[in-house]
This record gives sequence, structure tokens and C-alpha cells, in this order.
Amino acid sequence: MARPRVFDEGEVLDRAMEVFWCHGYEGASMAELTAAMSLNSPSIYAAFGNKRGLFEAVLKRYKERRTAHRDFVLASATGQEVAHRMLFGAIEWLVSPREPLGCLLVQTGTAVGINNGDISRTIIDQRTKTRELITERLTQAQQDGDFPATEEPAALARYLIMVFNGLALHAADGMSKTQLRESATRALTAWPQRPRG
Repeated sequence: MARPRVFDEGEVLDRAMEVFWCHGYEGASMAELTAAMSLNSPSIYAAFGNKRGLFEAVLKRYKERRTAHRDFVLASATGQEVAHRMLFGAIEWLVSPREPLGCLLVQTGTAVGINNGDISRTIIDQRTKTRELITERLTQAQQDGDFPATEEPAALARYLIMVFNGLALHAADGMSKTQLRESATRALTAWPQRPRG
């Protein structure tokens, strides 16, 4: 009979998340992971299968952390509010002292070797899902008359993701919240205005 787990899964995943976040998937060694999680390798393998399984559990945990922000963005009253909430809301957690700076999906997705291409695919799939949700919400905003019919919701969603990725990288580099907000403000000057009718 398998022995029950004697650790808090959420807590150990949060510790593993910080290691992956700071070192990337390939840069995170099992020695660093076991030390951070206060577990030995057999316990990690028994619970998560292997390093890849652990990373997938971490990605799921990270997605759960960001659910509130996603729902906040999608619940916006207008397309312009979608853009504002997405960028300015994200800045709050991009520089949060409670976790590493930046975004796990951006940081870990930029340094994966050719032997772990499926890791990149998993991260890209998560980011693609976010872009699709934003596109759907902006399509509805366009139908509601929030911006001209000549605008393309998918292009606007890509623009927001591009700006967000830039903010995430600069946050990880130590840019201040004030500077990030200034950059977001400038980026949103290009946002289409509601047609006058």
C-alpha cells in the first residue's frame, strides 16, 4: 500500500515554482528543487513522477494563482477597460514582493533547450489560451461598439500580450512599478477609441 503524502502539496509546489522561476526549467537542478521543497528525490518522484511532472504541477499551480486576475480582466465593462486592467493589474503582481519578479511563463519559456521542446510547447499553449480568451472578450467589445469595426480583435489581443511580455521582462530586470506604469500608459495611447455616434 502506498504511504500517504506527509507534506502540503501547495506549499512544496510554491517552493519548486520559485526555483523554476529563477533558473528556468533546464537550469533548475534536482538538488536545488529537493533543497527548496525540503523533500528527497524519491518523495518527489513518487508524488510527481519526474522533473517534467513536477514542472507541469507547478504550471497548474501558477495558473490557479492568476485565475483571479484573468477573471478580473474578462469581467471588464469595455474593451478599453480590458486593456487597462490587463496591463495595470498585472504590474501589481509582476513586482510583488511575495514572489519572484516578472512572470513564470515568460521567464521559463525563453530558455529551453532543443531536447525539451515539449516544455516550450506546454508554456506556449498556456499563453495561447490567454490570448484566445482576450480575443474573444475584445470581439464582444467590438460588437458592443467599443471600437471601430475596422479594428481586428485578434491583433489587439496580440498587441496586449506583446506589451505584457515586455513589462514582465522589465519587471524581472528590476524596473520600478512607477516606470512600468509609465510604459503601460504610453502603450495604451495607441488603443482605439470608442467611435463617436
